Amino acid sequence: MTTNAAPTQGARREADETQGWQFNSTLVLSMLLLLAVAGQGPIRRVLSEPVMQGWTTVFVAVVVQALPFLVLGVLLSAIIAVFVPPSFLARALPRHPARAVPVAGVAGMVLPGCECASVPVAEALVRKGVTPAAALAFLLSAPAINPIVLTATAVAFPDDPRMVLARFVASLLVACVMGWLWQRVGRTDWLRPPTRPSSAGSGRAAAFWGSVRHDVMHAGGFLVVGAMAAATLKTVIPASWLYTAAGIPVVSILTLAVLAVLLSICSEADAFVVASLPQFSPTAQLAFLVVGPMIDLKLFAMQAATFGRGFALRFAPTTFALAVLTAAVVGAVLL
Repeated sequence: MTTNAAPTQGARREADETQGWQFNSTLVLSMLLLLAVAGQGPIRRVLSEPVMQGWTTVFVAVVVQALPFLVLGVLLSAIIAVFVPPSFLARALPRHPARAVPVAGVAGMVLPGCECASVPVAEALVRKGVTPAAALAFLLSAPAINPIVLTATAVAFPDDPRMVLARFVASLLVACVMGWLWQRVGRTDWLRPPTRPSSAGSGRAAAFWGSVRHDVMHAGGFLVVGAMAAATLKTVIPASWLYTAAGIPVVSILTLAVLAVLLSICSEADAFVVASLPQFSPTAQLAFLVVGPMIDLKLFAMQAATFGRGFALRFAPTTFALAVLTAAVVGAVLL
Protein backbone atom coordinates (compact mmCIF):
# COMPACT_ATOMS: atom_id res chain seq x y z
CA MET A 1 0.00 0.00 0.00
CA THR A 2 2.77 2.41 0.96
CA THR A 3 4.82 1.49 -2.09
CA ASN A 4 1.94 2.25 -4.47
CA ALA A 5 0.98 5.55 -2.83
CA ALA A 6 4.39 7.18 -3.16
CA PRO A 7 4.58 7.06 -6.96
CA THR A 8 1.01 8.31 -7.16
CA GLN A 9 1.76 11.34 -5.01
CA GLY A 10 4.97 11.98 -6.94
CA ALA A 11 3.14 11.81 -10.25
CA ARG A 12 0.54 14.26 -8.96
CA ARG A 13 3.26 16.64 -7.77
CA GLU A 14 4.96 16.50 -11.18
CA ALA A 15 1.63 17.05 -12.94
CA ASP A 16 0.88 20.06 -10.73
CA GLU A 17 4.31 21.53 -11.40
CA THR A 18 3.95 20.97 -15.13
CA GLN A 19 0.48 22.48 -15.15
CA GLY A 20 1.77 25.49 -13.24
CA TRP A 21 4.30 26.23 -15.98
CA GLN A 22 1.84 26.04 -18.87
CA PHE A 23 1.75 29.20 -20.97
CA ASN A 24 -1.47 31.06 -21.50
CA SER A 25 -2.37 34.29 -23.24
CA THR A 26 -2.15 36.38 -20.05
CA LEU A 27 1.33 35.12 -19.29
CA VAL A 28 2.51 35.75 -22.83
CA LEU A 29 1.06 39.27 -22.82
CA SER A 30 2.71 40.02 -19.47
CA MET A 31 6.09 38.81 -20.76
CA LEU A 32 5.75 40.96 -23.88
CA LEU A 33 4.91 44.01 -21.77
CA LEU A 34 7.92 43.36 -19.55
CA LEU A 35 10.18 43.06 -22.59
CA ALA A 36 8.75 46.29 -24.01
CA VAL A 37 9.40 48.13 -20.73
CA ALA A 38 12.92 46.72 -20.43
CA GLY A 39 13.78 47.62 -24.02
CA GLN A 40 12.00 50.96 -24.19
CA GLY A 41 15.28 52.80 -24.76
CA PRO A 42 16.27 50.95 -27.96
CA ILE A 43 12.63 50.92 -29.11
CA ARG A 44 12.40 54.68 -28.65
CA ARG A 45 15.60 55.21 -30.64
CA VAL A 46 14.33 53.01 -33.47
CA LEU A 47 10.97 54.79 -33.61
CA SER A 48 12.69 58.17 -33.70
CA GLU A 49 14.39 57.34 -36.98
CA PRO A 50 12.97 59.31 -39.95
CA VAL A 51 12.19 56.10 -41.85
CA MET A 52 10.15 54.70 -38.96
CA GLN A 53 8.35 58.00 -38.45
CA GLY A 54 7.32 58.02 -42.10
CA TRP A 55 6.28 54.36 -41.86
CA THR A 56 4.15 55.07 -38.78
CA THR A 57 2.52 58.08 -40.43
CA VAL A 58 1.46 56.09 -43.50
CA PHE A 59 0.30 53.12 -41.42
CA VAL A 60 -1.86 55.21 -39.08
CA ALA A 61 -3.29 57.24 -41.96
CA VAL A 62 -4.41 54.14 -43.87
CA VAL A 63 -5.92 52.46 -40.80
CA VAL A 64 -7.74 55.59 -39.56
CA GLN A 65 -9.23 56.26 -43.01
CA ALA A 66 -10.38 52.70 -43.61
CA LEU A 67 -11.53 51.65 -40.12
CA PRO A 68 -14.95 53.44 -40.09
CA PHE A 69 -15.94 51.82 -43.39
CA LEU A 70 -14.73 48.44 -42.18
CA VAL A 71 -16.77 48.64 -38.97
CA LEU A 72 -19.88 49.86 -40.78
CA GLY A 73 -19.56 47.11 -43.35
CA VAL A 74 -19.14 44.43 -40.67
CA LEU A 75 -22.22 45.62 -38.77
CA LEU A 76 -24.43 45.79 -41.87
CA SER A 77 -23.13 42.46 -43.11
CA ALA A 78 -23.99 40.83 -39.77
CA ILE A 79 -27.49 42.33 -39.84
CA ILE A 80 -28.16 40.97 -43.31
CA ALA A 81 -26.57 37.59 -42.60
CA VAL A 82 -28.70 37.08 -39.49
CA PHE A 83 -32.02 38.78 -40.25
CA VAL A 84 -32.37 38.37 -44.05
CA PRO A 85 -33.17 34.76 -45.02
CA PRO A 86 -31.09 33.29 -47.88
CA SER A 87 -34.31 32.24 -49.61
CA PHE A 88 -35.12 35.92 -50.26
CA LEU A 89 -32.70 36.11 -53.20
CA ALA A 90 -33.70 32.64 -54.35
CA ARG A 91 -37.28 33.84 -54.80
CA ALA A 92 -36.19 37.11 -56.41
CA LEU A 93 -33.97 35.56 -59.11
CA PRO A 94 -35.32 34.55 -62.53
CA ARG A 95 -35.62 30.83 -63.12
CA HIS A 96 -33.58 30.87 -66.34
CA PRO A 97 -29.86 30.62 -65.41
CA ALA A 98 -28.66 33.00 -68.15
CA ARG A 99 -31.00 35.76 -66.92
CA ALA A 100 -30.39 34.94 -63.26
CA VAL A 101 -26.65 35.64 -63.54
CA PRO A 102 -26.80 39.44 -64.18
CA VAL A 103 -29.66 39.82 -61.70
CA ALA A 104 -27.60 38.05 -59.04
CA GLY A 105 -24.60 40.19 -59.95
CA VAL A 106 -26.57 43.40 -59.44
CA ALA A 107 -28.10 41.92 -56.28
CA GLY A 108 -24.60 41.94 -54.84
CA MET A 109 -25.23 45.58 -53.99
CA VAL A 110 -27.59 44.52 -51.18
CA LEU A 111 -24.79 42.88 -49.18
CA PRO A 112 -22.72 45.73 -47.73
CA GLY A 113 -19.96 43.51 -46.37
CA CYS A 114 -16.53 42.24 -47.32
CA GLU A 115 -15.66 39.11 -49.26
CA CYS A 116 -15.56 37.12 -46.03
CA ALA A 117 -19.37 37.35 -45.88
CA SER A 118 -20.04 36.64 -49.57
CA VAL A 119 -18.67 33.07 -49.54
CA PRO A 120 -21.03 31.66 -46.88
CA VAL A 121 -23.96 33.55 -48.41
CA ALA A 122 -23.20 32.06 -51.84
CA GLU A 123 -23.02 28.61 -50.27
CA ALA A 124 -26.39 29.17 -48.61
CA LEU A 125 -27.90 30.18 -51.96
CA VAL A 126 -26.63 26.99 -53.59
CA ARG A 127 -28.10 24.95 -50.73
CA LYS A 128 -31.44 26.76 -51.20
CA GLY A 129 -31.58 25.69 -54.85
CA VAL A 130 -30.22 28.79 -56.61
CA THR A 131 -28.37 27.90 -59.80
CA PRO A 132 -24.61 27.81 -59.07
CA ALA A 133 -23.88 30.25 -61.92
CA ALA A 134 -26.01 32.94 -60.25
CA ALA A 135 -24.63 32.17 -56.79
CA LEU A 136 -21.06 32.54 -58.06
CA ALA A 137 -21.89 35.82 -59.79
CA PHE A 138 -23.27 37.06 -56.47
CA LEU A 139 -20.15 35.80 -54.66
CA LEU A 140 -17.87 37.88 -56.92
CA SER A 141 -19.96 41.04 -57.17
CA ALA A 142 -21.12 41.49 -53.56
CA PRO A 143 -17.74 42.48 -52.07
CA ALA A 144 -16.88 44.80 -54.98
CA ILE A 145 -19.98 46.83 -55.86
CA ASN A 146 -21.86 47.22 -52.58
CA PRO A 147 -22.51 50.81 -51.39
CA ILE A 148 -19.96 50.72 -48.57
CA VAL A 149 -17.13 49.72 -50.90
CA LEU A 150 -18.08 52.24 -53.58
CA THR A 151 -18.37 55.02 -50.98
CA ALA A 152 -14.99 54.11 -49.55
CA THR A 153 -13.53 54.19 -53.07
CA ALA A 154 -14.96 57.66 -53.63
CA VAL A 155 -13.44 58.89 -50.38
CA ALA A 156 -10.06 57.32 -51.19
CA PHE A 157 -10.04 58.89 -54.69
CA PRO A 158 -11.69 62.29 -54.15
CA ASP A 159 -10.06 63.81 -57.23
CA ASP A 160 -10.95 60.96 -59.58
CA PRO A 161 -14.65 60.01 -59.39
CA ARG A 162 -14.22 57.91 -62.53
CA MET A 163 -12.50 55.28 -60.38
CA VAL A 164 -15.83 54.48 -58.70
CA LEU A 165 -17.58 53.98 -62.05
CA ALA A 166 -14.67 51.96 -63.44
CA ARG A 167 -14.63 49.70 -60.38
CA PHE A 168 -18.38 49.13 -60.58
CA VAL A 169 -18.38 48.36 -64.31
CA ALA A 170 -15.29 46.12 -64.30
CA SER A 171 -16.32 44.16 -61.20
CA LEU A 172 -19.89 43.58 -62.37
CA LEU A 173 -18.65 42.55 -65.80
CA VAL A 174 -16.23 39.99 -64.34
CA ALA A 175 -18.94 38.59 -62.05
CA CYS A 176 -21.42 38.14 -64.90
CA VAL A 177 -18.89 36.64 -67.33
CA MET A 178 -17.70 34.16 -64.70
CA GLY A 179 -21.31 33.20 -63.99
CA TRP A 180 -22.06 32.63 -67.66
CA LEU A 181 -18.78 30.76 -68.08
CA TRP A 182 -19.68 28.45 -65.22
CA GLN A 183 -23.10 27.89 -66.77
CA ARG A 184 -21.45 26.73 -70.01
CA VAL A 185 -18.50 24.66 -68.78
CA GLY A 186 -19.01 24.17 -65.04
CA ARG A 187 -19.85 20.77 -63.60
CA THR A 188 -21.88 20.06 -60.50
CA ASP A 189 -19.36 17.52 -59.21
CA TRP A 190 -16.78 20.35 -58.91
CA LEU A 191 -18.96 21.93 -56.20
CA ARG A 192 -18.64 19.89 -53.04
CA PRO A 193 -19.81 21.95 -50.08
CA PRO A 194 -19.17 20.17 -46.77
CA THR A 195 -21.99 18.96 -44.59
CA ARG A 196 -22.42 21.31 -41.66
CA PRO A 197 -24.37 20.92 -38.43
CA SER A 198 -27.44 23.05 -38.01
CA SER A 199 -27.13 26.22 -35.92
CA ALA A 200 -30.85 26.70 -35.42
CA GLY A 201 -30.49 26.52 -31.65
CA SER A 202 -28.60 29.77 -31.25
CA GLY A 203 -30.52 33.02 -30.89
CA ARG A 204 -30.34 35.88 -33.35
CA ALA A 205 -28.52 38.15 -30.93
CA ALA A 206 -25.81 35.55 -30.35
CA ALA A 207 -25.53 34.91 -34.09
CA PHE A 208 -25.29 38.65 -34.77
CA TRP A 209 -22.47 39.29 -32.31
CA GLY A 210 -20.76 36.09 -33.37
CA SER A 211 -20.76 37.31 -36.97
CA VAL A 212 -19.48 40.73 -35.89
CA ARG A 213 -16.64 39.23 -33.85
CA HIS A 214 -15.67 36.88 -36.67
CA ASP A 215 -15.60 39.58 -39.34
CA VAL A 216 -13.81 42.13 -37.15
CA MET A 217 -11.08 39.66 -36.22
CA HIS A 218 -10.57 38.50 -39.80
CA ALA A 219 -11.10 41.70 -41.76
CA GLY A 220 -9.42 43.90 -39.14
CA GLY A 221 -6.37 41.68 -39.09
CA PHE A 222 -6.01 41.81 -42.86
CA LEU A 223 -6.50 45.59 -42.77
CA VAL A 224 -3.56 45.92 -40.38
CA VAL A 225 -1.42 43.66 -42.55
CA GLY A 226 -2.37 45.64 -45.65
CA ALA A 227 -1.62 48.96 -43.97
CA MET A 228 1.76 47.63 -42.84
CA ALA A 229 2.54 46.47 -46.38
CA ALA A 230 1.49 49.82 -47.87
CA ALA A 231 3.64 51.69 -45.35
CA THR A 232 6.58 49.41 -46.14
CA LEU A 233 6.18 49.96 -49.86
CA LYS A 234 6.09 53.71 -49.32
CA THR A 235 9.04 54.05 -46.94
CA VAL A 236 11.34 51.01 -47.10
CA ILE A 237 11.38 49.88 -50.72
CA PRO A 238 13.41 52.29 -52.88
CA ALA A 239 11.15 54.63 -54.79
CA SER A 240 13.10 53.92 -57.98
CA TRP A 241 11.94 50.29 -57.90
CA LEU A 242 8.29 51.27 -57.65
CA TYR A 243 8.63 53.92 -60.33
CA THR A 244 10.36 51.39 -62.62
CA ALA A 245 7.50 48.90 -62.19
CA ALA A 246 4.91 51.67 -62.48
CA GLY A 247 6.48 53.01 -65.68
CA ILE A 248 5.79 49.83 -67.66
CA PRO A 249 2.01 49.53 -68.20
CA VAL A 250 1.77 45.74 -68.33
CA VAL A 251 4.19 45.24 -65.44
CA SER A 252 2.41 47.83 -63.29
CA ILE A 253 -0.97 46.15 -63.80
CA LEU A 254 0.39 42.68 -63.03
CA THR A 255 2.36 43.99 -60.03
CA LEU A 256 -0.67 45.48 -58.30
CA ALA A 257 -2.87 42.53 -59.29
CA VAL A 258 -0.46 40.06 -57.68
CA LEU A 259 -0.08 42.40 -54.71
CA ALA A 260 -3.86 42.36 -54.23
CA VAL A 261 -3.79 38.56 -54.06
CA LEU A 262 -0.91 38.49 -51.58
CA LEU A 263 -2.14 41.26 -49.25
CA SER A 264 -5.70 39.88 -48.95
CA ILE A 265 -7.11 43.23 -47.81
CA CYS A 266 -10.79 43.62 -46.98
CA SER A 267 -12.69 45.26 -49.84
CA GLU A 268 -13.88 48.09 -47.58
CA ALA A 269 -10.25 49.13 -47.01
CA ASP A 270 -8.37 48.23 -50.19
CA ALA A 271 -9.05 51.57 -51.91
CA PHE A 272 -7.21 53.46 -49.17
CA VAL A 273 -4.21 51.15 -49.46
CA VAL A 274 -3.85 51.43 -53.23
CA ALA A 275 -4.54 55.18 -53.15
CA SER A 276 -1.34 55.51 -51.12
CA LEU A 277 0.61 54.33 -54.20
CA PRO A 278 0.05 57.26 -56.60
CA GLN A 279 3.07 56.40 -58.75
CA PHE A 280 1.03 53.59 -60.32
CA SER A 281 -1.38 54.40 -63.12
CA PRO A 282 -5.16 54.53 -62.48
CA THR A 283 -5.55 51.39 -64.61
CA ALA A 284 -3.06 49.49 -62.44
CA GLN A 285 -4.86 50.74 -59.32
CA LEU A 286 -8.13 49.57 -60.85
CA ALA A 287 -6.65 46.10 -61.34
CA PHE A 288 -5.84 46.04 -57.62
CA LEU A 289 -9.44 47.03 -56.77
CA VAL A 290 -11.03 44.49 -59.13
CA VAL A 291 -8.80 41.52 -58.33
CA GLY A 292 -8.66 41.86 -54.53
CA PRO A 293 -12.35 41.33 -53.66
CA MET A 294 -12.59 38.37 -56.06
CA ILE A 295 -9.48 36.31 -55.45
CA ASP A 296 -6.81 36.56 -52.79
CA LEU A 297 -5.12 34.14 -50.41
CA LYS A 298 -7.84 34.15 -47.75
CA LEU A 299 -10.60 33.90 -50.37
CA PHE A 300 -8.90 30.93 -52.02
CA ALA A 301 -8.76 29.17 -48.65
CA MET A 302 -12.41 30.01 -47.92
CA GLN A 303 -13.57 28.86 -51.36
CA ALA A 304 -11.62 25.61 -51.04
CA ALA A 305 -13.09 24.97 -47.60
CA THR A 306 -16.63 25.86 -48.71
CA PHE A 307 -16.91 24.39 -52.21
CA GLY A 308 -13.96 21.99 -52.40
CA ARG A 309 -10.34 22.25 -53.46
CA GLY A 310 -11.11 21.11 -57.01
CA PHE A 311 -13.49 24.02 -57.44
CA ALA A 312 -11.02 26.57 -56.03
CA LEU A 313 -8.16 25.34 -58.23
CA ARG A 314 -10.28 25.90 -61.34
CA PHE A 315 -12.23 28.98 -60.27
CA ALA A 316 -9.47 31.13 -58.75
CA PRO A 317 -6.98 31.23 -61.69
CA THR A 318 -9.76 31.85 -64.20
CA THR A 319 -11.17 34.67 -62.10
CA PHE A 320 -7.72 36.24 -61.70
CA ALA A 321 -6.98 36.20 -65.43
CA LEU A 322 -10.41 37.57 -66.36
CA ALA A 323 -10.25 40.28 -63.66
CA VAL A 324 -6.83 41.50 -64.84
CA LEU A 325 -7.92 41.56 -68.48
CA THR A 326 -11.21 43.31 -67.72
CA ALA A 327 -9.54 45.91 -65.50
CA ALA A 328 -7.03 46.68 -68.25
CA VAL A 329 -9.77 47.14 -70.87
CA VAL A 330 -12.14 49.14 -68.65
CA GLY A 331 -9.29 51.25 -67.36
CA ALA A 332 -8.19 52.08 -70.88
CA VAL A 333 -11.73 53.16 -71.78
CA LEU A 334 -12.89 54.96 -68.61
CA LEU A 335 -9.66 56.14 -66.99
